[in-house]
Amino acid sequence: MGERALLAEVDDLPDVLALHAALAAAPPDGIDDLVPAARTVLIAFDPSRITSASVRAWVRSAGDAPPEAASPGPLVEIAVRYDGADLDETAAMLGIRTAELVARHAAAEWNVAFTGFAPGFAYLVSEDWPWDVPRLSRPRTRVPAGSVGLAGGFTGAYPRETPGGWRLIGTTDAPLFTPDAADPVLLAPGARVRFVPHRTEVRTAASEPAGPVAPAPAGSSAPSPPGDEPASPALRVLDAGPLATVQDLGRPGRAGLGVARSGVLDRAALRAANRLVGNAETAAGIEIVLGGFRARAERDTWVAVAGALADIRVDGHAVDAYAPLLVPAGSELSIGVAIAGARLVLAVRGGVAGAAALGSRATDVLASLGPAALVAGDAVVVGEAPAPIPVVDAFPWSVPGPVVEVGLAPGPRADWFAPAALRTLRDATWTVSGDADRVGIRLDGPALDRVRHDELPSEGMRPGALQVPPHGRPVVLLADGPVTGGYPVIAVVTDATLDRLAQVRPGDRVRFRGP
Repeated sequence: MGERALLAEVDDLPDVLALHAALAAAPPDGIDDLVPAARTVLIAFDPSRITSASVRAWVRSAGDAPPEAASPGPLVEIAVRYDGADLDETAAMLGIRTAELVARHAAAEWNVAFTGFAPGFAYLVSEDWPWDVPRLSRPRTRVPAGSVGLAGGFTGAYPRETPGGWRLIGTTDAPLFTPDAADPVLLAPGARVRFVPHRTEVRTAASEPAGPVAPAPAGSSAPSPPGDEPASPALRVLDAGPLATVQDLGRPGRAGLGVARSGVLDRAALRAANRLVGNAETAAGIEIVLGGFRARAERDTWVAVAGALADIRVDGHAVDAYAPLLVPAGSELSIGVAIAGARLVLAVRGGVAGAAALGSRATDVLASLGPAALVAGDAVVVGEAPAPIPVVDAFPWSVPGPVVEVGLAPGPRADWFAPAALRTLRDATWTVSGDADRVGIRLDGPALDRVRHDELPSEGMRPGALQVPPHGRPVVLLADGPVTGGYPVIAVVTDATLDRLAQVRPGDRVRFRGP
């Protein structure tokens, strides 16, 4: 799965759980994430700390070892109202009465096999559940948060409002995903679950009843510790443009909980801008889509702008990108509409402050995790300015070209495609469609012919993965993309060139090189 992950495939879900347990028991240094899915475990690693060959050997040794008896996970009881829109239709489709469907679902002891799709979304299986329930032929564009559904041999509950194709049989108020909690995911892999009808509380076997619980609002996060933020802001937003979000380098290492990496798409631009104002490269900045951003300095503030090409002005006077800029108190910083490229990064000396969610201030647009997008009137508060004066006063950069070239590394499902498909992928010039955002980019061009047309069970995904849906055109997953998916991955964009896709806009052209 590219240069920074491997996909280990086994025969069935019980083997997945056994392999995942063996790997999670003693991971060597350099292993960043383990993502179990229906028939695979994705192993993400840092090539600077461990080689791919060493990871392969470790996985094989764990798979060859006799499985140890897994200790039972914690029992979580979920209060559920069996009032789903598809309840009666699903029972009729299975040839049973609605009351029997409810009774069997509530009587079964379920286990969290894996998580994915959205933070806190758990795929639950049970030996007591005999049915394979087909998904809806036409997925809903909106499934309310708390909906309990069935699909295949799984049941699950939606932590937030999303599209979805599961058949809905009930609703729950359980806090399935609470980003500011010590354990943010209620249903973690390995947990045992029972659905309790007509109850208004959620409890675990190791605790007293917790009483009525309301789900946490999307994007909520813990209050900042005292002293974490200065009392006065550095900037006041006058116009946020089409989309401006707070971003840092994201939340790596949490895909096993269903949480995407997220973070700024053009990581090199953020690192450069932070260096120019003396911040740590990891400090949070502002990612601005297509420009059109204006802010007033509430006090003397050092900033730097990197990424796409746009006119940058302070009180109407042109200033340079990729250079430290002092914006005096009361002055207006304006970033014009992007002339080339798609995203600009604004770094502010001290780094954008605020409450973190799961260790990051990044806004994940798919999961609604992190701070809300900036709007006019918002204050941009920064942390304490680092003591040293910036030592970099300029930074080499170039304007994005008319054709963006990105490198490819091997994907795990290339054998699902005709031999000519990889040549087509490399030889074609692809056009960025209108479906391009922080989640992914759909490319228009020739169809990539498949030799296998069966459905792929969900498996772990990575930023840069080229999924190919049935229509044959690739979709490149980006930082906010789902951590599991059911379309085959033909190749993976190399980490060194992934940032280039942050700067493409609809109509731009993309060429692939390698593997």
